[in-house]
Amino acid sequence: MQYMLLIYSAEQDWARLSDEERNAIVREYFALNDELQEKGAYVAGAPLQPTAAATTVRIRGGEHVTTDGPFAETKEQLGGYFLIDVDSPEEAFEWAARIPAARYGSIEVRPVLPVPAEVPAG
Repeated sequence: MQYMLLIYSAEQDWARLSDEERNAIVREYFALNDELQEKGAYVAGAPLQPTAAATTVRIRGGEHVTTDGPFAETKEQLGGYFLIDVDSPEEAFEWAARIPAARYGSIEVRPVLPVPAEVPAG
């Protein structure tokens, strides 16, 4: 089963870290990525640009509306993700606990709803 591991942390906390501290954390992410691949659990993953680079799209009253920034004001922002394929929720939780941001932010573990390759004829 596939699980999305959504990585949340406060962008301003990351910005306050020294280059040395950030580089050490990035090395942890690369090591985790390598281990996920070695175990055959890795499907995809990537960091995201800061929320200042985000644009939110909505349709309101039939009008296409875009606004700068994320969809909501929060203390923690979505900073990246891993998409993994593992045998159980417990295994997904174990991987999530190893993500460096779990120590200073939070990791949302969400099962991916499978979508059929073809839409059934109705």
